[in-house]
Amino acid sequence: MAIEIKVPVLPESVADATIATWHVKPGEAVSRDQNLVDIETDKVVLEVVAPEDGAISEILKEEGDTVLQEEAIAKFEAGAGGDAGAEAKDDSTDKKEDPKAEAKSEDKPAEPAKDTDVLSPAVRRLVAEHNLDASQIPATGKNGRLTKEDVENFMKSGGKKAAPAAKSSDAPVSAGLREEKRVPMTRLRKRIAERLVEAQQNAALLTTFNDINMKEVVELRARYKEQFEKVHDTRLGFMSFFVKATVEALKRYPAVNASIDGDDIVYHGYYDIGVAVSSPRGLVVPVLRDADTMSLAEIEAKIREFGIKARDNKLTVEEMTGGTFTISNGGVFGSLMATPIINPPQSGILGMNRMEDRPVVIDGEIVIRPMMNVALSYDHRIIDGRESVGFLKTIKEFIEDPARILLDV
Repeated sequence: MAIEIKVPVLPESVADATIATWHVKPGEAVSRDQNLVDIETDKVVLEVVAPEDGAISEILKEEGDTVLQEEAIAKFEAGAGGDAGAEAKDDSTDKKEDPKAEAKSEDKPAEPAKDTDVLSPAVRRLVAEHNLDASQIPATGKNGRLTKEDVENFMKSGGKKAAPAAKSSDAPVSAGLREEKRVPMTRLRKRIAERLVEAQQNAALLTTFNDINMKEVVELRARYKEQFEKVHDTRLGFMSFFVKATVEALKRYPAVNASIDGDDIVYHGYYDIGVAVSSPRGLVVPVLRDADTMSLAEIEAKIREFGIKARDNKLTVEEMTGGTFTISNGGVFGSLMATPIINPPQSGILGMNRMEDRPVVIDGEIVIRPMMNVALSYDHRIIDGRESVGFLKTIKEFIEDPARILLDV
């Protein structure tokens, strides 16, 4: 029975999408609910799965093609894969009856078990990050497909990285060799670029800085991190403290939590904090809804969940929609000081940087303390300098004395 494989219903405000990766080829047997193709929008990656056991008979839209909602992208034959597989098995049985054919088959070198073109995004990312040769990794997935667990087990067992390509001794060495590679921007990268330019053009951007003595939080975390992990089954990081401190600062300076809509200022009576997360497709900003009602453990668990989903391209549009304020932690990449750009229509973003031991003067003495530079970029049309400085100073006070978060003072 022939079935049309169609583009799923796209999220609101998304007009079209792009075929990112086909995971199967025409005639290849697939099982029900197996991922056939990844479709990329400017917000999320959608997976289209097989409706039944069978095989794709024809691909109508190739990788890189732009498609519309509910547009047919392939033709699917239910049950076709199983029949094709059975026929192939019968053919192989007949061939084995011929000794010459069997000998010829043994002499033929084995083909690589995996093709990087059919790897899932998560597997492809792991293979690329660790410079592995996918053909050398034993596969246990459906139809010999390589899974993420296969790659992780391969690395744990001491699997070797792919050897760098050997240079031919006869090849001339050119000091002036200048290579170029042209790669189309992904839809997400295009959208990020558009929003960054929009923020620069439409907002009166300004950034103020401060530094924070992290000693109290560092000691508190060291004292309770093992017990915290046992009780809550999640690690205790620094981000949850900053989310809590940010919420308290937003309560004191509501303009930082507001946005501009035409000639109106919209003051939000809730605190949805976006947390910038790096993904293989680019920077995404999932949102902690009602962060003021969340505990430290709930914040840490949710951020961890966001990180895993971002890595595997599983974040939903709902998880990345909205947000009244954003926190970006460039410190995880080693940033010492940076000026983040606001995420429209928000009016402010907090940038965290790396923590390092530095000499500071406390009570007239020079001492070494773990210090962190923080930055607040804001829209000067709605936030005055006094409010921006006071907001950042409030965060500094809460982080340097975390007991104030519990006492609300």
